[in-house]
Amino acid sequence: MVRFVFHNIFRQITRTFLTLAAIVLGVVSLIIVGGFVADIFVQLQENTIHSQLGHIQIYKQGYTTFGRKEPYHYVLEQPEAIAKELAGWHEVSEVMMRLNFTGLANNGRADFPIFGEGVEPDKEARLGTSLAIHAGRQLTDADGFGILLGQGVAKALNLNPGDYVTLLANTPEGALNSIEFQVIGIFQTFSKEYDERAVRIPLSAAQELMAATAVHSLVILLSDTADTDSALHRLGRWLPAETYEIKAWYELADFYRKTVDLYERQFGVLKIIILVMVLLSVGNSVNMAIYERTGEFGTLMALGRRSGDIIKIILLEYALLGLMGSVLGIIIGVVIAYIASGVGIPMPPPPNADMGYTASVRIVPSVILAAFLVGVLATIMAAVLPSRRAAKLQIVEALRSNI
Repeated sequence: MVRFVFHNIFRQITRTFLTLAAIVLGVVSLIIVGGFVADIFVQLQENTIHSQLGHIQIYKQGYTTFGRKEPYHYVLEQPEAIAKELAGWHEVSEVMMRLNFTGLANNGRADFPIFGEGVEPDKEARLGTSLAIHAGRQLTDADGFGILLGQGVAKALNLNPGDYVTLLANTPEGALNSIEFQVIGIFQTFSKEYDERAVRIPLSAAQELMAATAVHSLVILLSDTADTDSALHRLGRWLPAETYEIKAWYELADFYRKTVDLYERQFGVLKIIILVMVLLSVGNSVNMAIYERTGEFGTLMALGRRSGDIIKIILLEYALLGLMGSVLGIIIGVVIAYIASGVGIPMPPPPNADMGYTASVRIVPSVILAAFLVGVLATIMAAVLPSRRAAKLQIVEALRSNI
């Protein structure tokens, strides 16, 4: 039967070619679009992690809910001991402390509201590989009273590297404190909203400004993003939930979650469209083929073939056709993905950002598998109804087609 099926597939070369073209186009489209969307997710994920959030952050319980209103009530006790323990974990690359504050930046002529972070500069430099220095240089531990300004802050106050700016903030006792800083650099991240208000100063300077010795968070950088969930689970077993709040980067990145949800839904709609496209294209080809082969099916039934045999022959033919088209589509799709990734796809800034990037098409096994299944199953589904109609033909009427 297999030889007979292959003979039937290649009996009409033109129709077979058109059917294969429809299957290949659908499979290639899914691979290219799926790989492109996957690259968007990965780039957005890594930029989010390596510009602001790290992989995991540890706070005192209640900080994310009430910390903005009462920041000094939600500081970590003995963060150095926790950081020392975490530094020995094999999956942990870096542990850094941060002190968050709000206040005003003054250039001598105007005030501008800011959100500040006291950071450990050298450690943050290793974390912030996606933090682009627009002007000047990166902050270092040697810059005792240096400051990094978000691009929006620098623009609002008309400040450049080498200029001086004064930060004003309230201490825990309610007093107003101020310190003058020299602008070391101006940074830009993937988030325009963050850049509009953010400044970074050394942790020691932030503690002096706030007249405090505490920190609000520990930021953990892992060696591999894939270890996030396992490290999160391990931390949850080690640190008591009633004392500490542990957040993974994807819990803190609201923009990332919404973007992923949007693109996943769009990709789901595209899968349905391609499935329908393949169904219609293959269905039309099957109907034409069965109409032309009515006499053949009548002869087979007259020779003793049953209705079920006719259905099996037709479904096997198009299952093999779907298999060939899907395999060919995967080969072509992977080649196109490699070429596109090698050249690079210039992309404009995404929403809430003003920094473009170069996209690629990733080879994602799950996407390739989904494309393969869509190609094969859509072809088989398109042949089901026509094969049933062929099996219900009256032998006498079908044989007349041979005359």
